[in-house]
Parts: sequence; C-alpha cells; structure tokens
Amino acid sequence: MGSSERMGMDKRKFLVMKIAVFLFMVAAALIALFPFYWMLVTAVKPVDEIFAFPPKLWPREFIWSNFATALQRAPFAVYFKNSFIVTTVSTTITVSINLLAGFSFAKYKFKYKEVLFLIVLSTLMIPLQVTMIPNFIIASKLGIRNTLWGVIIPPCAEALGLFMSRQFISDIPDELLEAGRIDGATEFTIFRKIILPNVKPLISVLVILTVMWRWNDLQWPLIMLSNDKHYTVQLGLSNLNGAQYVNWNDMMAASLISVLPVLFIFLIFQKQFVQGVASSGIKG
Repeated sequence: MGSSERMGMDKRKFLVMKIAVFLFMVAAALIALFPFYWMLVTAVKPVDEIFAFPPKLWPREFIWSNFATALQRAPFAVYFKNSFIVTTVSTTITVSINLLAGFSFAKYKFKYKEVLFLIVLSTLMIPLQVTMIPNFIIASKLGIRNTLWGVIIPPCAEALGLFMSRQFISDIPDELLEAGRIDGATEFTIFRKIILPNVKPLISVLVILTVMWRWNDLQWPLIMLSNDKHYTVQLGLSNLNGAQYVNWNDMMAASLISVLPVLFIFLIFQKQFVQGVASSGIKG
C-alpha cells in the first residue's frame, strides 16, 4: 500500500471520527435539552393530554394562558423579588469571601496555614443536613430567623469556592504583588487592581455556581421561613402542590419561568465559565 493510499485512509478515518463525535454531541445536547422541552409542552398542554398514554410530544393545542394562570395562583411577584434579593446579596457575599480567603491562603504566610486550609476542606465531607440544626439555632439566637437575612447569611461561607480561589490565585506571579507593594499600593489595592483582573474566569465560575445554588435552594428557606411574605420562588412552587391533586400545567409553567433567570446568567457568563472551569481544573 502506497503512502498516498494510507493518507487517504487516514483522512477518511478522521472524517468518520469527526462525524461520530458530532453526532454524539448532537445526541447529548438533545438529551440535555429534552427536560426543558417537556416542561414547555406540559405547561401549555390541555389537562387531558398530560396523563395521556402514550405520551404526546406535541400537543394538539397550545394554551399559553397557563403561564398567566400559574402566576396568579400565588404572589409570585413577591417570591421572585425575595429570590432576587437572596441570590444577589448572598452571591456577592459568598464570592467576596471566597476570593479574599483564597487570596490569603494563596499569597500570605501565617502560622498553621496548611492545617487551617485542610480543616476548611474537610468541611466538604460534612453533609449540609448536619449543619442545618446548628445554623438554625445560631440564626434564632441572632434574631434573624424568619427573615431574608436568615436565609442569606448562614450558607455564605463555603469551602468549594475557597478551594477554587486558592488554586487559581496561587498561579498569579508573586512578582506582580511585590511590584505593587514597591509602588506603595495597599494590600486591598493589590487585591482590587492586580488579583481581580487576573481571575475574571474564576469569578464567572463562582457567580454561576452560587447563583444556581442559592436560587434553587429549597431546604434552607423551608427551615428558616414561616411567613409567606418572605417566601422564595422554590417555596412558592412547593405550595402549588395540592394535598390530593397537583395541577401540572401550573407547576410546569411556574417552574419554567423560575429557570429563566439562572439560564440568563449562564448565557451571560458562558464563555468565562468554560474558561474558568478549564483553568481551575489544570491549576495547582
């Protein structure tokens, strides 16, 4: 077999491989998007088609008024406002804590630094349910139970974001920091003008993960809140379940609307998120 024939076979194999990978990616994308499609068609189906067998992937009629009906069944404007406040404030606090603590562990030398860092990492092995009772008691003692601050503050300090921040910031050259100190910059100025511009992909990762976590959180608000004027979107969705009957049109319509803010945030930070995940995976 001549070299030209081998090159032709290699090109055909490469083309077949590219097609196979493309088809695999298309299939994976369809599988990932199917739940959102099913939420949409269930939200706009007539009630009798929801329980039809075999299931219908395309409704005979689109009832778009189901979205308005779902939002009228509960004060979702209040729930969305509360979720927006909780998510925005807690994301700001959590990301700030992670970056500042990661900067400290990455660039400062102090006694027992490695031991303290290992202790922080060890908290990743503790289920969140174990810490809920102590956090509830602390929130009650502080007088923030049944308030939005009670939902916001206790989960703000978490170890995963700190670990990612420390690993990412460790690869920033120390010479940049020393140059700033020689020029008379304070430590906060170094953090603001040298560290932050170099960790934008990391910030995108932390923002997206925190927004998803806090927006979709149900357990902690359920424990902390008893007054429905402080309810978040997820608590509002849970109240759409009747004692004996669930209106799946309303549930799916409201759930689809509740997904949109997180999807919007992801689309904004998508490029930086991919860069940050890749960088965080190869650093350290």
